[in-house]
Amino acid sequence: MTTYEFNNNLIGMKTNLQRFAMSLTYDRDTALDLVQDTYLKALTFKDKFVDYTNLKAWVFTIMKNTFINNYRRNVKENTIMDSTRDLYYLNQPHDKGYISPESNYSEAEIEKAIDSLEDEFRIPFRMHIQGYKYKEIADKLGLKIGTVKSRIFFTRQKLMLMLKDYAV
Repeated sequence: MTTYEFNNNLIGMKTNLQRFAMSLTYDRDTALDLVQDTYLKALTFKDKFVDYTNLKAWVFTIMKNTFINNYRRNVKENTIMDSTRDLYYLNQPHDKGYISPESNYSEAEIEKAIDSLEDEFRIPFRMHIQGYKYKEIADKLGLKIGTVKSRIFFTRQKLMLMLKDYAV
């Protein structure tokens, strides 16, 4: 296939490429960027295309792979890597240290609600919110892991009923 035929066929796919890009991104600007990236890669790697094979499938595969790679790159960029001891950076509050009076009141009400629970529900729940794993709680309290999970679940349900005024 000559360069002229290749370029003409590539330009002829513009509408189909835009439609496919929109189905992947759901955003017009991002879709147009994806089409441009696809054109650039197709032209750059034109020598990799085998003559008399399906050009359309080849270009659509380039687009799909470009979209997947961009998505993975964006996910990686938005992932925070914290290698400090005790995950110092991840455990930092993100509210710049401001504590509103309403939040203090809410915390006191929540603590009061937790304290009003029976020991069989309160103790596993407190351990869970302190960061213990289900297995650790089960071992420490001499319970089965399923029992611990169900007690924590039922405690959440009870607290939601008791504190329904705080629902967002």
